[in-house]
Parts: sequence; C-alpha cells; structure tokens
Amino acid sequence: MDTQRMERLAKKYGNINHNGVAQPKTFAINTMSALRAKSLSSNDKPKNMGYTVKRLLDYLQNDKRLLIAAIVCILFQTIATLAGSYMIRPIINTYIAPKNGLGDLHGLANSLVILAFIYLSAVILQYLQLRIMVGVSQRSLVRLRRDLYNKLLNLPIRFFDTNSSGDIMSRFTNDVDAVGEMLNTTIVQLIAGTITLIGTLGLMIYTNIWLTLITLVMIPIFTYASRSIIQFSRKPYSQQQTALGILDGFAQETINGQKVVKVFTREEIVKDEFRYLNDDLRRKQIVAQFRSSIMGPVTHNLSNFSYALTAGIGSVLCITQGFDIGGLTVFVNYTRQFSRPINEISMQMNTVFAALAGAERVFELLDEPPEPPDAPDCVNVDHLVGHVVMSHVNFGYYPNQLVLHDISLYAKPGQKIAFVGSTGAGKTTITNLLTRFYDIQSGEITIDGIPIDKIPRKILRRNIAMVLQDTHLFTGTVRENIRYGRLDATDDDVITAAKVANAHSFIMHLEKGYDTMLENDGANLSQGQRQLLNIARASISKAPILILDEATSSVDTRTERHIEKGMDALMSDRTTFVIAHRLSTVRNANAIMVLEKGEIIERGDHDDLLQQRGRYYELYSELAELD
Repeated sequence: MDTQRMERLAKKYGNINHNGVAQPKTFAINTMSALRAKSLSSNDKPKNMGYTVKRLLDYLQNDKRLLIAAIVCILFQTIATLAGSYMIRPIINTYIAPKNGLGDLHGLANSLVILAFIYLSAVILQYLQLRIMVGVSQRSLVRLRRDLYNKLLNLPIRFFDTNSSGDIMSRFTNDVDAVGEMLNTTIVQLIAGTITLIGTLGLMIYTNIWLTLITLVMIPIFTYASRSIIQFSRKPYSQQQTALGILDGFAQETINGQKVVKVFTREEIVKDEFRYLNDDLRRKQIVAQFRSSIMGPVTHNLSNFSYALTAGIGSVLCITQGFDIGGLTVFVNYTRQFSRPINEISMQMNTVFAALAGAERVFELLDEPPEPPDAPDCVNVDHLVGHVVMSHVNFGYYPNQLVLHDISLYAKPGQKIAFVGSTGAGKTTITNLLTRFYDIQSGEITIDGIPIDKIPRKILRRNIAMVLQDTHLFTGTVRENIRYGRLDATDDDVITAAKVANAHSFIMHLEKGYDTMLENDGANLSQGQRQLLNIARASISKAPILILDEATSSVDTRTERHIEKGMDALMSDRTTFVIAHRLSTVRNANAIMVLEKGEIIERGDHDDLLQQRGRYYELYSELAELD
C-alpha cells in the first residue's frame, strides 16, 4: 500500500505519530461504534469481571440439578484418578520392589486388574460429566440468544439508527460462540482442577510432609506468574473483540453495498480499508494470543523445576531417612499431577478472556434501555378511526438541537396529506413521530382526540401501515411476504392486495407465482418489483392510517400511474400521509405541506400553492424544467 493511501486511511481510522507512521487506534464505521470501541479499548480490564461472571452463572441456574450431577461425576472421577495414582505405592513396595527383594507376579497381576477397573471407572465418569456439561452449556446459550433476540425486538429505533448492524451481529455470533466455548470446557476444567488440587494436596501431605512443603513453596510462584500474565492479557483481549466487531460491521456494510462499490469503481478503496482494519485485528490478535499463550510455557517450566527439585530431595530422603521407593514414585507423580490442573487452566485462559470480553459486550446490549413502557393511564382502544392532529410540535434527535419547529396540522379519514421539501427538511421525521419511533419534546399529537403517548404502542402501530423508500422482504414465498401485513388474510385477500399494487401481473410470470420463494431480501426481483410487494403488504393491512415514504420512487412513471389508481381506492377511507420528491404524485393531495429547515412554510392544495408562487412553485418549476 503506498504512503498516500496509508496516510488517508490513517486520517480516517487512526492518526499519524511523530515519525509519520500510521498509528492505528480504534476503527469505527459510525459514531456510536466509535464511542463503544473507544470505551472498551481504553480500559485495562473488563469494567466488572465479577459481575460478568455472576451473570453468566445465572444462565446455568435452570440446570442446577444437572450441574450438581456433573460436579458429582467430576468428584468421583477425580477420586478414582487419585486412588489409582496412590495404588502405585503399595504395588511397588509389595510386588515389585519389596524389602525382602522378592517380587510377586500373581499379586502384581491382581493389583493391575483392580487398577485398570479404577481407571475405567474414571473414564466413564469423565464421559458422563462431559455429556452433561455440553447439554447444560448449550441450553444456557439458547437462553442467552433468546434474551438477546428478545432484547433487540424491544429496543427503540434510535438504537438501530446509531449502531452498526455488523457490530450487533458480531455479538450474536462471535461473542456468544466465545461464551459457549468457555461454558463447554472451562467450567469443567475449573471444577475438576480445584478438586484435583485439594485431593492431591491431601495425599501429598499423607505421603511425606517435607516434600509437600517444598511443593507448597512453589505455589506462590505459580500464582504470581499466572496473575501477572492474566493482568498482562486483559486489555489486548478487549481490544481484539472490539476490533473483530468493527471489522464484521465494515464487511457487512460493504457486502450490502456491492452495487454502489462497483458502480463507483471503489473496489481498491474498500480493499485498502478492509486490509487496514484486518491488519489492525491481526495486530491485536497477535498481542492477545501471544500474551495468553505464554501462560502454558511459563507454568510448564515451573512445573518441571518443581518436579526435578522434588525428585532430587526425595532421593536423598530415600537414602538417608528410609523413605520408601513407592512413596517417592507416587509423590513425584503427585508433583506433576498437582501442577497439571494449573497448566490446564492456564491453557484455557485465552478462551476465558475472549468469553468474558464477549460476554461483557453481550450484556452491554442486554442492558441497553428498552423503549419506555406505556403510560399507566393508557387508553385501551381496539380500533382507531384516523383523525390525526399535530399541535405545536417541537422535536430534536439530540437535546437542544431541534429539527422540527412548531409543526401543526390536521388530517381526517379519506384525506391525503403530502409533505414536500428539500432533503433534510424533516419530512420523514414527522412520520417517525406519528409511529412513536421517537417521542416529541413539546407540543401534542393526537389520534381520534387521544394523545398518542396515551395509546399503547402495539395498538398505535397496528393501526398504521407504512411503505418505506428502502424495501425489505423476508425469506419466504411471495404470498407470505404480502400476508405479513395481516396474518389472518386469505389467499383471495393477498391476490386483491397484489392487484391494487399492480403486482399481480409480474407475480403470475414468476416460476411458481405466489408460491415463489424469495431469499436474500428478494434479490431475484427488480427493485421496482420489490417495492410493489411492499405496497401490496401495506394495502392488505386494515390499518386506518397509511404512510407512504417515497413509496413509488423505485418504479417507472407508467407503473407509478397504475399504482396511483389502485392506491386511490385503497386510500378512500384512510388517513394517508405521503412523502414524495415527484410532485406529480401529490397533485391530488387534499393538503400539501411544504417544509424547510423543520418548519412548515407553506400549506394548501396543488393549485393554491402554485398561485402563491412561493417555495412549492419554485420546486415545481425546477422539476418541470428537468422534465
């Protein structure tokens, strides 16, 4: 990558240090991702590791009995392993190297059979506890994913407007998978390791107290080394998980926008950006993996040192103090066995770090404030008629930054209210307030005389149908996508709605007609055809209020005229709000609101506004010249 491109990417995603070398920092696709990434990467450790662990353990509560059964299996499996190890002492002292110098082959054979049975029992118990723990961990993940998905459904639209979808999906996949890997293996390792350490220490004391003291001297060294490496590895793992979420977000953003990338020939640009983000992830992963991987070699070498020291001093005790050979053999084996759980746990620390960092990101999403609950004095109405009044409404997406100023209007069933104006004038914002995707700062909006904050959100939105400029189709048949507007609609209702939207003709030319499967957001249809299905979905709804946000922007003029004829019948008894840049689509509106900088500067029907020769006249004249 040349220096100029490197500097451009550094300015976009990072900064330049005093040597002129790109110094990567947190990369973000949007502002909210940047704030989250900065917050995570600037801490040396997770915000509250103990709280994160406690919340993870809460997901295991429903399987408490199975967890106890797994612990019992681990306990008896550890006892069997320790008992098998200790049997080596009497076997050596009695049958292999007795004091009288005569071995016993028959006795040795019988002891080996018993030893084999003990170890076989340990293997069976280990198999059982693994099967139990896999089931427990997977059921816990099911609950975690369910809570995560349910949380997303209850989050306000503001959250999705300010967060990268790729980062959200990364929490669903990478972070939850990291948690699952830890629950599958690490919990078992911790429990088994703890029991093994306690049992081994007891047998070591019973075998020889002096050699035990030598081994215990090594424990603070093991502990200090492990704690130092853990502290050394926390920050890189948080940075790694953050960088992974950002890279996923960028990749998804680029994949979704492939047509834009190709039409503007920006392949090399996005390659550079991906390479830059990918290299940043690589650097963070190298640091995180290296710092955690040194735990194994360090503890392994400390274990070897302890092993050699114990063997040497034990040999001296055998010669000078009459310590038996079987006891020395067992104790040396215990020394290795004592350090093995520490090694196993240390080798799992990379999983632990990734899981805790991922779990923290998951719990951050779970802790996001949901949509505020409905007011306790809400009015329970089954059906709304559609009398809409906005009175002196002021609104801003951020405090002290209003985007709508003193908006007032009235609409009743059968009326078509149109909003026109420059891009960013506030047209779509008004419809977002009607659906309560956002709540107003001041003023009042009522439907049928009821303030919308006194109408339960589900009832309010059930009575509003929307067709957005951005189409979205779900995986399923054409019939199912249209019926999404009203699940109890019959097949005849679906066909009628398709005819109203002028979609019936092209649907019948599809391979399986209404039973044609749509995948990947209807990628096998044209943009105009997808929009027609969205219009059919809205038309099948019995909602008394209809919002059309650039609904016909993706179809040609001829198709638009056919749709308008069908929509006229659809809108005859509904309150309709239309946002359109094509002024030809709003000529027959009962009232046209002209917005500029969040204010209604003109209002009236098409003829009245032309006679005023104001802003609407300017817009209409400009479009007429273009035509």
